[in-house]
Amino acid sequence: MKKIFVSIFVLATAMPVVAQETYENAKIATEDLNGTARYVGMGGAMDALGADISTIGSNPAGIGLFRKSNISASFGFNTQEGAKDFAGSNKTRMSFDQVGFVYSVRTGESSYTNFAFNYHKNANFGFILSAEDRLSHASQNKLTYAKAKNGLLYDGTDSRGWPNIDSPFASCNQLDDMYTRNLNFDTDDNVWYYDEASAYTLNRNHKGYIGEYDFNLSGNVNDRFYWGFTVGIHGVHYKHYGEYEESLDGFKIRVSDDRRISGTGFNIKGGVIIRPIEESPFRFGLSVATPTFYNLTTENSTSMILTDAYGTSVTNNEKLDFKLWTPWKFGLSLGHTVGQMLALGAGFEYADYGSLDTRYKTGRYYDYWTDTYRENSSSDSEMNRHTEQTLKGVYTLKLGAELKPVPEMAVRLGYNYVSPKYQEDGFKDGTIQSEGSYFSSATDFTNWKATNRITCGLGYQVGDVNLAFAYQYSTQKGEFMPFMNYIDNEIAADDNLCDPVEVKNNRHQVLFTIGYTF
Repeated sequence: MKKIFVSIFVLATAMPVVAQETYENAKIATEDLNGTARYVGMGGAMDALGADISTIGSNPAGIGLFRKSNISASFGFNTQEGAKDFAGSNKTRMSFDQVGFVYSVRTGESSYTNFAFNYHKNANFGFILSAEDRLSHASQNKLTYAKAKNGLLYDGTDSRGWPNIDSPFASCNQLDDMYTRNLNFDTDDNVWYYDEASAYTLNRNHKGYIGEYDFNLSGNVNDRFYWGFTVGIHGVHYKHYGEYEESLDGFKIRVSDDRRISGTGFNIKGGVIIRPIEESPFRFGLSVATPTFYNLTTENSTSMILTDAYGTSVTNNEKLDFKLWTPWKFGLSLGHTVGQMLALGAGFEYADYGSLDTRYKTGRYYDYWTDTYRENSSSDSEMNRHTEQTLKGVYTLKLGAELKPVPEMAVRLGYNYVSPKYQEDGFKDGTIQSEGSYFSSATDFTNWKATNRITCGLGYQVGDVNLAFAYQYSTQKGEFMPFMNYIDNEIAADDNLCDPVEVKNNRHQVLFTIGYTF
């Protein structure tokens, strides 16, 4: 796999944008399979079967199949397979995953109107990333040199002939700036140079979650047509700490990066479930979800330490506000039951992540109708063009089955497949004319492949109390790169190339749910 940019650039005036970068934003837009133990145990294939609180966020019409009120809560443990300890990380974590209720009101002989609320952990960021490899005639600071050679870092020189470091282009990121001040530019001879590395290591500990709070209104008409609407509020709590180290000629350089992303977002979801044949329990569902409209803040502290004769150390701290709009999501689902013993479900969802909209704030305006101030925003066209080239449409396939050998007991199996989000030749482009590039404090990226999830579970009912257990094994491979590759069309020695390293994100989840029907 080759990630390449060539030494011919068209320079544009740096726009006054404040937005985040494609690979960081893709993390925020990612969703996990999580919810009640029944929902997880059946691979999430409950959208047309309904009558489970977790369908509130996938097909809201599923809440319309409740005929009694219900309250439930879920918790469990998550473990990353094969992870090594780093920075006080813990590869096994306890997690509170869901709590919610449904209040059901009969409005006719076989019709109901239901109100529901549910909290669930939409994404769990807990993950330890480790990668290392040899390097040949390459290094992270050599990439900075290549950008300087092509005039991409600074707007001219100062009175001494040195780079005008107080006036960077947007494609000069924090690392470029730190390398220039401490390694790449020789102020004595007034020349640029670079150091090649023989090897690198990276360790990064990701933490946090996205919590989703869903409010639902739903119902059914004559037990044939089910409808539902959900308003979702998202709270983002993400942070990571990483250390990237290169072995250069006679010394090492280590870059430490501590980043946080926080904020809120909201979306609206709607769905229907239809039982087309009165004599048959077969039904199908349709659902749609608007983008999640995020208002986010990212903060980072990046330190560089050179273990050379001077023992150089420098730190940058940055903070910015930006907006992110995730793609629309569309769903189709099928459900069928055989008596009281067997339930079968299937679902298909699609979202085009290439349409992920990174936005910067352009000021505030006064809204006379609401007597409040609102924020204007505009798309970061340069970063969004890169996103369109790097990410793609993703489909999710859900399959599940539930068998009840006796009325009080249920055995569940499920499979959940998510297609790759990243293009095979995608890369983190540090030359984009966007402050999203500047505020990126790391040059590494991972192109993750498909996600496969295998699930199973058990359920048991004691009177009005429901107890459930689920197990989920999730596996995903990716190709890690410490920086983008560079090919110089004039001097082969200035090429900066590395090979991808395979990394994995394999996780085990154990989940428990307790519910009460009234």
